[in-house]
Amino acid sequence: MAIGARTKNINERKKSVNGFSGKRVLVTGADGFIGSHLVERLIREGANVRAFCVYNSNGSYGWLDELDQNAVDQIDIRLGDIRDARSVREAARGVETVFHLAALIAIPYSYQAPSSFIETNVNGTLNVLEASRDNGSTRVVHTSTSEVYGTPHSVPINERHRLCGQSPYAASKIAADQLCEAYARSFDVNVVTLRPFNTFGPRQSARAVIPTILGQLLTGCREVRLGSLSPKRDFTFVDDTVDGFVRMANSADKPGSLIQLGTGHAVSIGELFDLCCEVTDSDAKAVDDKARIRPDNSEVQVLLSEPARAAELLGWSPRTDLRSGLKLTADWLRTRVDRIRASRYQR
Repeated sequence: MAIGARTKNINERKKSVNGFSGKRVLVTGADGFIGSHLVERLIREGANVRAFCVYNSNGSYGWLDELDQNAVDQIDIRLGDIRDARSVREAARGVETVFHLAALIAIPYSYQAPSSFIETNVNGTLNVLEASRDNGSTRVVHTSTSEVYGTPHSVPINERHRLCGQSPYAASKIAADQLCEAYARSFDVNVVTLRPFNTFGPRQSARAVIPTILGQLLTGCREVRLGSLSPKRDFTFVDDTVDGFVRMANSADKPGSLIQLGTGHAVSIGELFDLCCEVTDSDAKAVDDKARIRPDNSEVQVLLSEPARAAELLGWSPRTDLRSGLKLTADWLRTRVDRIRASRYQR
């Protein structure tokens, strides 16, 4: 998909989803991959955006540093830590909608430091819910993940599928999701949960599978080191995921509701590698990297969504196919080849 076509799609979505002009919103994890794209979308919608970013000694606002200066000037940036209840409460004060995306998401790291995932993903969500409970009428859109399903009993997966924590990361997100349901039922907190399947696109961590593949291909690697090639994933381009967040916030779904986002199509990592080679005109080969393979009982073999509920209740459907999204991502990564070469996470 050309840049002009992508802009046209964004403008079409903008017309179809109203309700943010002048609204005060908070995005936790605004400095991250999806969060920074969401901030951009909300600014275009005319929202008054407060961005909650993790404090760091580099003075960086993460991916918000990449935004146009005019956009940055419109953002109320708050530095803090989602694990700190006071800073979360101050950031949430006076806002009408909270998009809660702040989380630790690296599955391999969750095997090394599981307690940090509990502190950030569970206690951090608790802090957001408590802050919103204090505010009274705040709408919270909580971010889940398809990893909470584990290897499914049947596909496609719908929202009623049982949950199975096959990694410490997945377990922490299950706990966070259940907290949201509990706060909706127990305290009437206006929280809803959005459960994206595998989102990809510009700004994604170089440790994720698509940037890992494309980064190695774009730097001329003849052999690309990957883990298992057989697991299948349902990939959604970031613009489509962000559109789901906006629609979820404006929906009439009752507190405690859950809607998942996915394309309804899955490809194996091996098939994904072949597509990446096509969009980069590479004839590289994939080779095993045991360091990237999950423990046997922890690998999720397939994640394939049933997108009917999102279509029915949100009017949402993905507009960027996998190949077009990979091309857009590769084009963005080409502007950062030198950084990719210097990155220790490239391989």
